[in-house]
Amino acid sequence: MAAYHKFTDNIYRKFDIDLSLYKEAQMKRRLTSLRNKRGFKDFTTYYQAIERDTELSSEFIDRITINVSEFYRNPQRWEVLRDKVIPQLIKGKRSLRIWSAACSTGEEPYSLAMLMKEHYSQINTTIIATDIDDNALEKAKAGSYDKQALTHVPKDKVSKYFTINDDKYHVADELKREITFQKHNLLEDKYPSNIDLIVCRNVLIYFTDEAKKDIYTGFSKSLVPEGVLFVGSTEQIFQSNNFDLNLFDTFFYQKSKTT
Repeated sequence: MAAYHKFTDNIYRKFDIDLSLYKEAQMKRRLTSLRNKRGFKDFTTYYQAIERDTELSSEFIDRITINVSEFYRNPQRWEVLRDKVIPQLIKGKRSLRIWSAACSTGEEPYSLAMLMKEHYSQINTTIIATDIDDNALEKAKAGSYDKQALTHVPKDKVSKYFTINDDKYHVADELKREITFQKHNLLEDKYPSNIDLIVCRNVLIYFTDEAKKDIYTGFSKSLVPEGVLFVGSTEQIFQSNNFDLNLFDTFFYQKSKTT
């Protein structure tokens, strides 16, 4: 246990990533598996190797960040976003600021860009997409995906917004232009401000309760009054009113209106 905690201290100093804010049993199990796979018997020698080897370093970052995504993940929730949430957000507005937090390899922000272009083209939309993982961000910027990632994208939208080359589906430039990709650490960095919609799904389940409280507080401050937070299917926020958030619909939380 002491060796693991020394390892997490070293990681914090090197990468500015605080592993103590992740659920320890899950994170230690994941990293032990990776360490053993690479032939290291303890965390001391594994960290020494990470310091020397950029490939091991990149692999480590990939493993601690959860890069599992697809377009329109959980389609019914996206229908609620399209038909109920967005109409509420754009009342009396001509523009919308959206933050896709922990965006992984980009499927989520591109889904948001498609949704807005298809259904709310009259709205001037700004989409900020952030993640802690440089490799994931590079993949997101490239916008090249396997067919499986597009399972829930209607065929007419696939032909409209993607080109196929070498069995890969490449995002059209018109969608890429809608999104600004940036590196961001939810546990350390300053949050964007004046956001109408935050989408952060299937990420917070890996954090400790203490870390979640800090993140929810940050999200609430980031949102404009009556802005909305969209979370994952396993991330119900208990006592959301503690963060000035109220349940708007299943997995959607709306910030209170200021008086």
